[in-house]
Amino acid sequence: MARPRIALLSNPKSTGNIAQLPRIRAFCAEHPDIFHYEVERADQIGEAMRTIARIRPTVLAINGGDGTVQAALTELHNGGHFGTEAPPVAVLPSGKTNLIALDLGAQGDPVEALRRLLDIAAADLAPHLVARELIALSGGEGGITPVIGMFLGGAGLADIMLYCRERVYPLGLPNSVSHVITAIAVVLRQVFRLRASFLPPEPRLLSVSVRREGAITGRFAFLLVTTLDKLLLSGEMASTGRGPLKFVAVEQKPISLLRAFGASLVGRLGRTKLDGVHVEEADEIAIEGESSQVILDGETFCSGPGKPILLRPAQPLSFVRIAA
Repeated sequence: MARPRIALLSNPKSTGNIAQLPRIRAFCAEHPDIFHYEVERADQIGEAMRTIARIRPTVLAINGGDGTVQAALTELHNGGHFGTEAPPVAVLPSGKTNLIALDLGAQGDPVEALRRLLDIAAADLAPHLVARELIALSGGEGGITPVIGMFLGGAGLADIMLYCRERVYPLGLPNSVSHVITAIAVVLRQVFRLRASFLPPEPRLLSVSVRREGAITGRFAFLLVTTLDKLLLSGEMASTGRGPLKFVAVEQKPISLLRAFGASLVGRLGRTKLDGVHVEEADEIAIEGESSQVILDGETFCSGPGKPILLRPAQPLSFVRIAA
């Protein structure tokens, strides 16, 4: 019997899977080329990877939100289950944010994405493979062992992401409406400086050290570090080749926010120097602040005085671009 071409790792608790998982299960049952493994907790992913490694799939597909993808990438990086030959990774469009799936061209119906992936895996994979740099996060409070991801939000951006998750998503509105409400709240708080309990909080003072560029200290409205091609508003940051970690920090000033917003809209972020907008590429970044939170692909981590969060490049992985 031929080995399955695709190993599919699903998180049934991912928001997108609540409605779609029965269809995905039925599709997998009809296609023996897919080995489907479900987990409900992050601590089950290690055993899942050990099992998947035994069948040596052509592609490892992840069906879950950004947090599920992050946990799987971390296990791939730290677990060594596949030795030096980890299969390329595909990400189905599930969960709330899907930043990683969108970057890799997976949009819309996850079953249709899985059908497309079957066709890709049955033919020549090479034209669909893209290399992606990864972020290894360590340090912080509790001495975090390396966690692997692709998009980190800090300062006010982390507060906004938490605000959307904890205050807006529970309203049960469609994602697009939730994001519009969050954006309006951000404008009221950050640009017009309104203060109210239902708006996002004031960003804390944060110190960021970018290797080769020195320390940047200030109150930032937004701070992000990513290896993804897509950045704010689906724009792409200019690349200088100075390091794999793309870093953007926008100071807590209305004019700086408007400048960064405008540059993102017209695809000029990182191409033109803007006052109050820091855009760098680096191979090491340290983030430190008074109980400052950062969010890496949906999971929250904390830094503290004398306990900075360290970001470094991790071993690159091959990913499958699903878009036709």
